[in-house]
Amino acid sequence: MKIVETEQELRACYPVMKALRPHLLSEDAFVAQVMRQREQDYHILAVWQDDEVVALAGYRYQENTVYGRFLYVDDLITAEQHRSRRWGALLLGKLTVFAEQAQCARLVLDTALTNVLGQRFYFREGLLPGALRFGKVIA
Repeated sequence: MKIVETEQELRACYPVMKALRPHLLSEDAFVAQVMRQREQDYHILAVWQDDEVVALAGYRYQENTVYGRFLYVDDLITAEQHRSRRWGALLLGKLTVFAEQAQCARLVLDTALTNVLGQRFYFREGLLPGALRFGKVIA
């Protein structure tokens, strides 16, 4: 498991991220998106087996008046053929350590109301729902 740093490593993450974010239509678009998000302290932590990414978590450190300083998990996904091997739990555990080291008050993530399997996983990992987020599509 390591933090993704190079463009080549980002490209290796694309097939796994594409399963979670199908609107990312190409490797180039994905790399460009991540480079822009890095300006907002975005990082990807990836689990590798041999030369293949099998799971990843995109995260950033943020601060607001709701939580204070917190670690926000943008993305958490395991490649379908590698699920049920505890990669998600391993990633969440490492992100919790990162949050503690950065003196964050919380680790926060959002999930779709329809993501029942994901919610079951989050409950099992000790994450509890704390809000219902509302949004409005602008463009």
